[in-house]
Amino acid sequence: MSCCGRNRSRPRVMLHTVSSQPSSRNQSSSLRRALSVLQYVSDRANETRGVPLSRIAEDLKISKSSVLRLTTPLLDTNLLIRDRQTGWFRLGHGALRLGQAYLASLDLRTVAAEPLRRMQRTLGETCHLVVYEPPDVVYIDKVENDHQVRMASRIGNRVPAYRTAVGKAILAWLPEEAVQEAIDRGLAPVTDRTLADAEALRADLQRIRRRGYAIDDRENEEEVRCVAAPIFDHSDEVIGALSVSSLASRMKPARVREVGPLVMRYGIEISRVFGSARLPAEVQRE
Repeated sequence: MSCCGRNRSRPRVMLHTVSSQPSSRNQSSSLRRALSVLQYVSDRANETRGVPLSRIAEDLKISKSSVLRLTTPLLDTNLLIRDRQTGWFRLGHGALRLGQAYLASLDLRTVAAEPLRRMQRTLGETCHLVVYEPPDVVYIDKVENDHQVRMASRIGNRVPAYRTAVGKAILAWLPEEAVQEAIDRGLAPVTDRTLADAEALRADLQRIRRRGYAIDDRENEEEVRCVAAPIFDHSDEVIGALSVSSLASRMKPARVREVGPLVMRYGIEISRVFGSARLPAEVQRE
C-alpha cells in the first residue's frame, strides 16, 4: 500500500510543475503586448487628441477587448490616460515621472565614457569631452592616444570656446545672444589661424550647422587639428561636445573629412541616451 501511495503522489507533483510554465510564458507575453501598446501611444504623443482604441487594435493586430485588458494596468499606474468623452488614449503623468527620474539619473561624463573610449580605440587619437561655462569650454574627460606626443589639454582646463572645435560645436547650436556674448568677451588670436573676427566666426558657425561637426584648424595650438561634434539633451538643446585631436601632420584635411562624420555619429549616440531626436543635416540627407 505504501508503494501505491507513492505512485499516486508523483503525477500531482509533475502536473503542478508543468502547469506553472505556460502561466509564466503567458504573463511574459502579456507584458510584452502591453508595452507594445504603451510604445505605440508614445510614438504618437504629438497627436494631442490621443489615439483611438480601434486604431491601436488594427495597427497592432490585437482585438479591442485585448487592448482594453492590456491597458488596464497602464491606466492604473497613470502611464496612460483615457479621455472620458472620446475614449482615446494618451500618455499619462506616470510616463512623465518615469522620464524625469531617468533624466535625473544621467550624468554626461558617465554616459559618454564608453562611447568616448570606443571612439579613441577606433581612431587612435586623443579624444575629449567638454561642457560649456561661458565663455569657455571645460574639459571633463580625456582619453589619450598611444603616441609619444601627447596633447597639452588637462581635465579641468578652461579654454575660450571661439578658438576650439569643441567650443564652436557648442556655439553653433546656441541662441544668437549666447554667441554675441562670447564675441563680446573678446576674440584674441593665439595663432595666426585663430578666427579673431566676429564675421569670420559667424560664417564658420554656419558651416558647422550645415556640416554637423566643427573643425579647429590649428586655431588654438600651432600644430594641432581637432574635429568635434555637439551633444544634445531631451529638449534638443546642446549640453556639451566631444572631439578628436591630433597633430596636423597626422590629421590632414582628407583625414578630417573622414573623421568628421564618425565623430558626429558618436555625438548622436550619446545624445540619444539623453532623449534627443535631433539629427545634424548631413545625417538627415543620408
